[in-house]
Amino acid sequence: MATGEQLNSREQAWVCTTELPSDLVVEVEKMNFHLQRSPMMSKSRKLHQLISDEEANHSSATTPAAEEGEKHCHLVLADFPGGSETFELAAKFCFGAKINLSSSNVVPLRCAGEFLEMTEEHSEENLIAKTETFLSQSVLNSLKDSIIALKSSQRLMPLAETLGIPRRCVDSIISEARFRWPVSDSAYTLRGRRKAVIDGEDDSWFEELTLLGLPMFKQLIIAMKESELKPEIIEICLMHYAKKHIPGLSRSNRKALTSSSSEAEQKELLEIVISNLSSKHSTQVRFLFGLLRAATMLSASKACRDVLEKKIGSQLDEVTLDDLLIPSYSYLNETLYDIDCVARILRYFLEEERNAHPWVSKSDREKICEVLDCQKLTLEACTHAAQNERLPLRAVVRVLFFEQLQLRHTIAGTLMAAQEPARPSVASADAEWGGAGEGCTHDRGDINTWQVTVRENQVLRLDMDSMRSRVHQLERECSSMKRVIEKMDRNGPQGGGVWLALGKKFGCKFKTQVCDSHEPTTVVDKRDGRPHRRPHRE
Repeated sequence: MATGEQLNSREQAWVCTTELPSDLVVEVEKMNFHLQRSPMMSKSRKLHQLISDEEANHSSATTPAAEEGEKHCHLVLADFPGGSETFELAAKFCFGAKINLSSSNVVPLRCAGEFLEMTEEHSEENLIAKTETFLSQSVLNSLKDSIIALKSSQRLMPLAETLGIPRRCVDSIISEARFRWPVSDSAYTLRGRRKAVIDGEDDSWFEELTLLGLPMFKQLIIAMKESELKPEIIEICLMHYAKKHIPGLSRSNRKALTSSSSEAEQKELLEIVISNLSSKHSTQVRFLFGLLRAATMLSASKACRDVLEKKIGSQLDEVTLDDLLIPSYSYLNETLYDIDCVARILRYFLEEERNAHPWVSKSDREKICEVLDCQKLTLEACTHAAQNERLPLRAVVRVLFFEQLQLRHTIAGTLMAAQEPARPSVASADAEWGGAGEGCTHDRGDINTWQVTVRENQVLRLDMDSMRSRVHQLERECSSMKRVIEKMDRNGPQGGGVWLALGKKFGCKFKTQVCDSHEPTTVVDKRDGRPHRRPHRE
């Protein structure tokens, strides 16, 4: 059993305190380790070979310095994986001391064992076998320990990559993440977890991901996408990592945030996050606006800003007024807030809405149209609805009926207004009873009033002609629809119940003649209950 003590920092030496004198000095990162040859050679094939070569060189020489070199062998191990701290643990292992393996030191010790060739062929129960057993049975079975081990492998490249340790840690993280969020996990739960990340209320293993460097985190995200992990889980990882390393993403945090990442690293991370956002699922709009502000401050590419603005535009119904108050960071703008950015978001929203939701099923479209109040639609909206091929037939019939009623009421009101006698204007009365000196002024006013009246009558006549042609068009459409339904009625099980059934479905209590203005209207006299026919007036 052996222990060691470190001398003062000026000497930078570590001495093994055993009964045997030190005959081996190993230098690692300017730290001298005073050891014995025999224990080190028994566990490490590389040290055995180096010490044997050193002894052979000194034995061939006859100088006093060579004789002194036989007693004290000095080796320099450049680029030792893990540095002097890891070599100290490996030296203790060679002397039979107990070392405590953990998720933070098992990967450096595994690489040290590989560097020193501490294999089972050279000595039983050696360091490589010990670390491999602990890594497989303990570390890789825990999500948090796998992340810590992955972090420790960052400074051990490329040896750790050659041994496949980062890939094993990444696979373990993905497997554990899939186990924690199975396929049956609801989208509601995932949205809640995304919200917890934004609000800073989540204290789970995602905090460990922020300890990874950007290259290793990027490798983890790529592996997650290749393994077809849920996009929501990948998005949560991105949100948490970005919130940690890009300051200013959250307005709720009033503390001054500082980041150890450089501006170039923040910009690269921002582009990685934006490029990996889920396109099929909604993202927290507060997080998107935080990314948009960061993209402006970091002078990100226009493509990145366009992606964010389009995604915000597709979720504009979730945006609040405070979100739209985007500060203007350009000295060229005279406004406090970026109005152009808000205008682009609104334009993307309108473009998204123009695509009239083609993924909605037929049953869902019928449910949506049931809440449509056709009496409140304008003529333009009725025309658009009547020409929309994706609307259900029931909705089209209701729209056409109420549009015809609205047109008839409008025409009737216009005709009544036109038949009223013209009222004398105030200007003409003043011209008649006014003094002689004001006659010219009043005459000129009468002329202007008369010209305005003539123009208004011309516009009114054109509107009446347009409405009359529209009424005839609607009558033709209703007649064509009536023939189709009558044909369906003849082929159906009941002889004349289609119109009655349609009236009940549409919630309309009217007879079929209301759709044809050329047919006589039936009026029921409530006094004797006898119907009378009233001829239609053209």
